[in-house]
Amino acid sequence: MYDLDLTGNWAGILSLIIFVLAYVLVIFEEVTHMRKSKPVMVAAGLIWALIGIAYAMAGQSEVANELAVEIIAEYGELFLFLLVAITYVNTLEERRTFDVLRGRMIGLGIGYRQLFLLTGVLAFFLAGVLDNLTTALVMGAVAMALGRDNPRFVVLTCISVVVAANAGGAFSPFGNITTLMVWQQGKLEVFEFFALFVPSVINWVIPAALMFAAVPNEKPAKVTETVKGKPGMIGVAVLFALTIVTAVSFKNFLYLPPALGMMLGLGYLQVYSYYLKMTGTRRGDHDMVLDAFREVQKVEWDTLLFFFGIIFAVGGLGVLGYLAFASELLYVDLGATWANVIIGVLSAVVDNIPVMFAVLAMDPAMSDGQWLLITLTTGTGGSMLSIGSAAGVALMGLARGVYTFSAHLKWTWAIALGYAASIWAHLAINAAWF
Repeated sequence: MYDLDLTGNWAGILSLIIFVLAYVLVIFEEVTHMRKSKPVMVAAGLIWALIGIAYAMAGQSEVANELAVEIIAEYGELFLFLLVAITYVNTLEERRTFDVLRGRMIGLGIGYRQLFLLTGVLAFFLAGVLDNLTTALVMGAVAMALGRDNPRFVVLTCISVVVAANAGGAFSPFGNITTLMVWQQGKLEVFEFFALFVPSVINWVIPAALMFAAVPNEKPAKVTETVKGKPGMIGVAVLFALTIVTAVSFKNFLYLPPALGMMLGLGYLQVYSYYLKMTGTRRGDHDMVLDAFREVQKVEWDTLLFFFGIIFAVGGLGVLGYLAFASELLYVDLGATWANVIIGVLSAVVDNIPVMFAVLAMDPAMSDGQWLLITLTTGTGGSMLSIGSAAGVALMGLARGVYTFSAHLKWTWAIALGYAASIWAHLAINAAWF
């Protein structure tokens, strides 16, 4: 995979120790009160410093530079995508979109338990159309609006939304980054992913059913007054949908990074905000005025910087040879099925993107059924921990202090049961693919 194998080198061993220590600090964020981005950023910098030294000693500094630039490009795409998605979510919140949605859902006269199920179902199906991260952000904001007076409902709904969004993204080639990677590499055709629909449903339904009884059997407080959105609310929602369409079109038809389409979508919002600002100022309507740059400033930077640290730290371990070593060891000694199951579990601790990248780089000889299995496991295995997927990390930033690592961990056993059941369902239902 890389020119040098440094797994037994002093630089490799020290980098692994640094990574483990950083992740321990992430896990105990609630105890230390240190933002999760800080230890992984330090770890990423130190790991790459060690890589630079090791490669320089081997006379391959240019190779190390090329590898770093590749990971910068990978992070750059993710950063731009997230920046636009979160900005739109912030703008929708500022336009009172979620307050209106909350009022409408409460107006249905249903309780927290029914709302818990409704948000999960919406998250599952939206993830296949949008992506798991954007879906989690939108539905997480709705959950917070619905349960602003009931933290227990917010916690359980956020967990459900993370599981549902990851499961819903697993049966669509555009549902998350790992499915997109598998599709791009030509391992599976577009419609083959839909064979994972039933296993994905099972992946969410089982933990949701087990959590259901813990959801408060109450109804949200009645809304005495009608909540009205600010002018331009519908326009922003339409532009957000158009932005997603633009990003998908850039990828599918122009073969360009989706992040470019997202940035074009941010341009839509900026121009629209200018129109609202000029019109609102002229009419003296303060509610109409929209400052899109202010919404960019409100982006959760802890989340974006955490992704920087984790991608570079894990990418560095890949450069050192650890990911390739682990993948080869698993596939050779255990066989494809157990390897794919275990790799899915590992993706709850180590980000699923570099894990899938390592599997694709190793390119083990597998049937379509096995490629579907690894797509399912890496797409949903991260649900077992809040830090195991982009959806979980983003929601921890959005619902800071309410939806936490330890709160999610209490239900890991239920999510693991759903994970195991979905694998069994795939092996049984899609046996002909193996």
